Amino acid sequence: MKLQIALDDVTLEGALELVKKVRDYIDIIEIGTPFVYEYGMQAVRTMKEHFPDKEILADMKIMDAGYYEAEEALKAGADYITVLGVTDNLTIQGCKEAAEKYGKEIVVDMICVENMEERIAKLEEIGVHGLAVHTGTDQQAIGRTPLDDLKVMSAAAKKAKISVAGGIHADTVKDYIEYHPDVLIVGGGICHVEDPAAAAKEIYMQLQ
Repeated sequence: MKLQIALDDVTLEGALELVKKVRDYIDIIEIGTPFVYEYGMQAVRTMKEHFPDKEILADMKIMDAGYYEAEEALKAGADYITVLGVTDNLTIQGCKEAAEKYGKEIVVDMICVENMEERIAKLEEIGVHGLAVHTGTDQQAIGRTPLDDLKVMSAAAKKAKISVAGGIHADTVKDYIEYHPDVLIVGGGICHVEDPAAAAKEIYMQLQ
């Protein structure tokens, strides 16, 4: 099980310092959507340059122009890009084609997807590499967690790798491990604590 750190509301300089502190405990560095808005592909290139041993995910949340937008991040050094599960199949197919051109992968973000089982079956028919349970911050604010969707996805997915995100921290990791996701995504549970390295280590050790 891999640990992915989600970098969202940070400066590029701050992100570099943070990743230096936690690099021994993380596998994937996520350039979060707000981070992409602020710095564009510069963030992807800089992280890849400074941490060439780590995988980079560009959280593009692509909704249209799949091939073109995916390729922008892949050319910059991303190992994974995200596309929204609520978009059309042609956009997802375009992202997949771009990723495979570069020997990389796409992750379909399933935020706000209805009829999860039916959509997963179609996405696996397309041949997507990964699926991500994602409970957004607005949903978290009213008490929703990713666990219910993770249960559904774990039962429905037959081939795609599963990632899970949404308010996960050291004290709740055990609840997610039970469903054996391939990637555990943690943002504030590492980035917004007093000792990020200690938090990352505590989470990492639970995944071993």
